[in-house]
Amino acid sequence: MDADPIDLARRLARDRFPEALAVVLAGSTASGRATPSSDLDVAVLVGDGGETFRETLRVEGRLVELFVHTRAGLAELFAADVAGRRATLQSMYATGLVLVDHEGAAGHARALATADLAEGPPPLGADAVETRRYLLTDALDDLGDAGDPFERLAVAGYVLNAAAALLLDHHRAWAGGGKWLPRRLLAADAERGSALLEGHLRLCRSQDPTPLVDAASRILDLVGGPLREGYRRTWRGVVESATVDAGR
Repeated sequence: MDADPIDLARRLARDRFPEALAVVLAGSTASGRATPSSDLDVAVLVGDGGETFRETLRVEGRLVELFVHTRAGLAELFAADVAGRRATLQSMYATGLVLVDHEGAAGHARALATADLAEGPPPLGADAVETRRYLLTDALDDLGDAGDPFERLAVAGYVLNAAAALLLDHHRAWAGGGKWLPRRLLAADAERGSALLEGHLRLCRSQDPTPLVDAASRILDLVGGPLREGYRRTWRGVVESATVDAGR
């Protein structure tokens, strides 16, 4: 019989990190969505003399993703996750199952994580929103013109992600990649997020772009509408131009 994943995580924490200040089991196992092949996401807070690193290993036949950090490393990673607009590590600490909590270290980390999540990501700057509007408008034009089915699918993927980024920013909601994109879209805006996802699915199944175009166009209308002529950017060098377009 396969080992209970929570028991496995406890043994791993005890054997490999006996001096850990905090250990949190996160991901699908903690949320009740785990499958027999799900990996274990384990966040470990260690003392200041330790290292901050990420490691993937296999323990008793199960894949484990370790997120190990000192207090200083955790603060840096939280800041990086806020800047990246995903708050992945914050979600782990805020919603995970606490396995070790030495002198309240896990509770303190959870409080910091919860505060970040409640604050939401920093809003994109006006220039960044304008650039994203322009690029999404261009992609929607391409989607309407695409005759090749492979090109249409490729452009549709871009439209999904670009429209999702604008919608999430409009609601000051955290972004997500992979399976987290639909989860966070639906949490932020069930109506528009669902229409966008359904439109993408419809195109993938039938090659009909109309529902996806309609859903993305509704999102564009929330942030100023389509943008074509009149868009202008002044070249400021690679680093500065990239920073401006990222809204920082």
